Amino acid sequence: MAHAGLKKAVIVGPAWVGDMVMSHALVQLLTAKYHEIYMVAPPATVPVAERMPGIRRVLAVDLPHGQLGLSKRWQMARLLKSLDFDAAYVLPNSWKSALFTAFANIPERIGWHGEARYGLLNRRLRDVSDYPLMIERFMALADPAGNLIDQPYPLPRLTVDEENQRNCLKRFDLDPVRVVALCPGAEFGAAKKWPVEHYAKLAQSLLEGGSQVWLLGSPGDAEDCARITELTPKVVNLAGKTSLLDAIDLLAVCSRVVCNDSGLMHVACALGVATIGIFGSTSPSFTPPLGEAAQVVELNMGCRPCFQRECPLKHRRCLNDLSPERVLDRIGS
Repeated sequence: MAHAGLKKAVIVGPAWVGDMVMSHALVQLLTAKYHEIYMVAPPATVPVAERMPGIRRVLAVDLPHGQLGLSKRWQMARLLKSLDFDAAYVLPNSWKSALFTAFANIPERIGWHGEARYGLLNRRLRDVSDYPLMIERFMALADPAGNLIDQPYPLPRLTVDEENQRNCLKRFDLDPVRVVALCPGAEFGAAKKWPVEHYAKLAQSLLEGGSQVWLLGSPGDAEDCARITELTPKVVNLAGKTSLLDAIDLLAVCSRVVCNDSGLMHVACALGVATIGIFGSTSPSFTPPLGEAAQVVELNMGCRPCFQRECPLKHRRCLNDLSPERVLDRIGS
C-alpha cells in the first residue's frame, strides 16, 4: 500500500539491458512508498522498462553516449517538473545522468555519490563495499539510511505480451515445444563471449537429443550466429531479426536458455525461464543470474574475474577451456 504522503517517484534508469532488468528489484521496493513510479530510459532499455510491473509510464530520452546534450536534458527536465515528482532515484553514476532531476528541482534526488555529484543529488550513498551485488546497490537507495531488507530479495520480473508472442511464433513459423535458446552475444566485449564453436557443438548435442535450438541476439550478434548456423545448420537463427520486445516474448516460451553474462541472461531469468549463465571475464558475485532456476557455469582461474572487455593475456582460457559437455551436463540437471 502506498504511503499517503508520497505521490510519485521517477527512476533514471540504466543504459544496459541487464542493469535495467536488475533495477526492477528497486521498483518493487518503491511500490510500497509511492502511488506512481515512472522511468526515464534511453532507447536501448525502454522495452525492458515497458515490461516492468509497477512502472506507470516510461519516458524515453535519446542521448548519444558521452554527449552532454543540454537541450534534450532541459526538455526532459521540463517534462519531469510538469509531472510534479516527490523523489528521483538516479541509478547511473555519471554526473550527466543527474542533471534532469536537478534541473527539474525534484525535492528528493537520490543516488550513489558517483562522479562527485555535489548539488545535483541531495541524498548520496558513498561506500559500495557493503553492497556486493548490483541489485543491492539499487535497492539500498530505497532506504534513507541505505539499509537493505532481509533476504530473500525481490527477484526482477518482466511481463509477456501474449498477442505479440503469438504473432512472433507465426511470423517466424516457430513451434514452441522443447526449445533451448542460445544467446551467444555480449555487448560489453569479447572477454564475455563463449566461443561460437562451443555454442555450435552444444547446439548439435541438443538437436540430437530432440530439442529445438533457437539463436537469439541483436544485429551485432548476427555474424556469430551465422557462424553457428554454418556449423549446425538445423538451428533456427533469429539473431537481428527480432526487436528486444520480440526476444522477450520468445524467450518466455523456451524450456532452457544458455547465455553469456549478458542482458538476455537477465531477461530470461526475469521471465522465470531456467537459465544457464556462462561467465568469463566477469563474476556472478556481482551480477549473477537471479532466479530459482538459474545456474552459473564458470572456471576457477587465477586471472579471473578481470572485468576487461578483451582478455589482457590474449588467451581467453576462462571461456575457451570451458567445454560444451560441461554446459550440456547443466542443461540436463
